[in-house]
Amino acid sequence: MTSESPSDSYGSSGVHLDAMEALKDRIKAFASATHGPEVLNAQGGFAGMYQLAGYKQPVLVASADGVGTKLKIAGYLGHFESVGQDLVSLNVNDILTKGAKPIFFLDYVAFSDLDEQRMDSLIRGIAWGCRETGCALIGGETAQMPGLYRSDDMDLAGFVVGVAERDGIIDGATMEDGDVLVGIPSSGVHTNGFSLVRQVFNIDENPTILFQHYAELQHQLGEELLIRHRCYYPVLAPVFGLLKGLAHITGGGIPGKMPSVIPSGLAAQFDTGSWSRPAIFDLIQQVGGITREEMYRVFNMGLGMVAVCREQDVPAIQQAVSDAVVVGRIVPRRGDDQVLLLEA
Repeated sequence: MTSESPSDSYGSSGVHLDAMEALKDRIKAFASATHGPEVLNAQGGFAGMYQLAGYKQPVLVASADGVGTKLKIAGYLGHFESVGQDLVSLNVNDILTKGAKPIFFLDYVAFSDLDEQRMDSLIRGIAWGCRETGCALIGGETAQMPGLYRSDDMDLAGFVVGVAERDGIIDGATMEDGDVLVGIPSSGVHTNGFSLVRQVFNIDENPTILFQHYAELQHQLGEELLIRHRCYYPVLAPVFGLLKGLAHITGGGIPGKMPSVIPSGLAAQFDTGSWSRPAIFDLIQQVGGITREEMYRVFNMGLGMVAVCREQDVPAIQQAVSDAVVVGRIVPRRGDDQVLLLEA
């Protein structure tokens, strides 16, 4: 009986070291396209390094999140660039609510079977997302874990660190009655509510439905669901100084996210007829028989970001963000509800 070499033994367990090393080399090539002189020892190692400079009182702002079960849709369609970009966008959007500039990003990808084409597409998307925001991809982790994931499953998470001057942090402290709510449209479902979406359309049992054309959407359902999570940093960064509050509308929707940016004595009153809602939300509600209240608690319903500002600053914000629209006002809080969704 001949004994296997250590590499062969590990390979028989489902982990292929040579292939993983080759993957890491390709990831380094993608990451290098996002590096500037601030990235030190760009060849890698156990940790990434970034030299912070140019700030008087820098405050580091960090966030971590994943794209959730939108990965299932990407897997059914075999298209991963968009979820790679999503991963960067949703994390960057979270830190920009504090007025932070993203400076570096790390990713975590775990899977069972190594699909090189899928991984190349995914990392390419992450690199594109980083370049869009001027954020350096300085490291991460790629883990092959057979037995924990099924052959076609994977997990994906991202970690971003940004920086803001202490006196430039957006914290809602100056918010007052009469301030204006300015909504910036979403590009669609973004990355929240996909467990409900998959249930509504029975996607896991019938993935071919993703290739069907819906007249309400004017294209295939799968294309609509994979529209990337809009990144708001490029358009909002120029007007940080005009913003009193900023909410990224993700899981929990408008009712779940707005209270985190509003002082306890105030409330956000929305006119829900003041903005356009992408057709995908009406389709989900109709097919799933979902209540209006539940739709607003699960999905962004057409608003990816909501800013709070003085009324006199609205024109400047709308000039910088061409599709921004006034969606409501800050009012005194009366009762338990801090978010009021008024119908036209």
